[in-house]
Amino acid sequence: MHISRRSFFGGTTLAMAGSCTLVRAASAAPGLPTLQTCDVCVLGGSATGVFAAVRAARLGARVALVEKTNAFGGVATNGLVNVWHSLLDNAFQQQIIGGLTQEVIERLKKRDAVRVVEKNASEGFIFNSQELKIELDELILECKTIKPYLHTLFSEPYMEEGKLVGVIVDNKSGRGIIRAQMFVDATGDGDLCHRLNVPSYTYDQIQPPTVCAHFSNFNSHDFTALYTEHAAEVGLPAGFFWGTQIPGSSDFMMAGTRVYGRNCADADDLTAAEMEGRRQVRLLQDLSRKYGKQALGLTALPAMIGIRDTRHIRCQHQLTDQEAMNGVAFPDTIAKGSYRFDLHHQEKPGLTFYYLDGRKEYHCPGKRVQRERWREAAGAAAYYQIPLRSLLPQGQRNVIVAGRMLDAEKLAFSGVRVMVNMNQLGEAAGVACVVALQNKQALGADVPAIQKALRAGGSCV
Repeated sequence: MHISRRSFFGGTTLAMAGSCTLVRAASAAPGLPTLQTCDVCVLGGSATGVFAAVRAARLGARVALVEKTNAFGGVATNGLVNVWHSLLDNAFQQQIIGGLTQEVIERLKKRDAVRVVEKNASEGFIFNSQELKIELDELILECKTIKPYLHTLFSEPYMEEGKLVGVIVDNKSGRGIIRAQMFVDATGDGDLCHRLNVPSYTYDQIQPPTVCAHFSNFNSHDFTALYTEHAAEVGLPAGFFWGTQIPGSSDFMMAGTRVYGRNCADADDLTAAEMEGRRQVRLLQDLSRKYGKQALGLTALPAMIGIRDTRHIRCQHQLTDQEAMNGVAFPDTIAKGSYRFDLHHQEKPGLTFYYLDGRKEYHCPGKRVQRERWREAAGAAAYYQIPLRSLLPQGQRNVIVAGRMLDAEKLAFSGVRVMVNMNQLGEAAGVACVVALQNKQALGADVPAIQKALRAGGSCV
């Protein structure tokens, strides 16, 4: 069974809460051991970070891959969000995404762990998140020059003579330094850049996060009616739910929560958001118990909340709304995408879609969909593009960001933030690090070489 994520949309108005405190970059760390000396250090083991590490290793680099949880894959695995979007353009005619995203999909197909959805604006591939965890392990272990670190927390930058030369990490073996020449910040919130005092910003209204869950005894028709009629009665915030049957399992993945007024780059807000999300999952169960024919059985909760948006790092170029919505081409394009601009509101109920073909739709629970056009269909872009400059932090020579902390305006970000696009940023970051090392240049100095290497690895740039 399947429920489109377009089915229900909602929101509420809450002021943003939380603050961020900069952490001092360490200029000296007496007595700390060096855990590893490598070419590239990737902080954050989401699929984005894994793909950065793998692309760098396949080009011959020695890589450290640091992840704070027990598994790689980020929101796709530990967050239980088991959907990657289409690899095709807006008309489903031209392939615009390849590389490791396509390679991993093909690997999952061999295990019957992925389901293909043809010509669908909401989904392209539905996978088993637990199978993906193991597949990413295999992908990493095949690269003999990657040293993976799980259960390892990045603490602070390690500086010598004003230059970033390492990162301090903590794990079961204690505290130590990973030294590298190039660094990929794939932490999601731009933690490395933030602690290097790189300028950053947040939007006036941050898109709210969601806690997903796995349920047994799910009946699509039954639960849709219950949610529509009784969600507010049991105390669920105005919101939406979408979900899908998990390949290889009888369980159903549901994204039916929405946490308002929290900035998950703040420690207190992150704690509160995780707990509030789980509280809402229990309310979904209460809804089924009170009104359903059969109560939902909770079979899995995520290891992490699904964060859409927090801090953005100031880079050499901010991808603007107009550039993305009109498909502007860049000389340093390193990624392409066609997923619609998908704006989850904080300040009002509902969600707004902006399609590349010019359609605009506002969805609000219990109300008719409001349809208009933000532009005429003639001359509509088939896809948007992301420039390398939007990943290169201001004032840094050996750091690149990969993930949702990229520099982009609010509406542009609402489309480019999805996983198939972020995966490409990881690949570009890993390749850019190796090219910089080979040329003994700053990151991003040789764009044609980066693009050539990406294409050689199967990317569609």
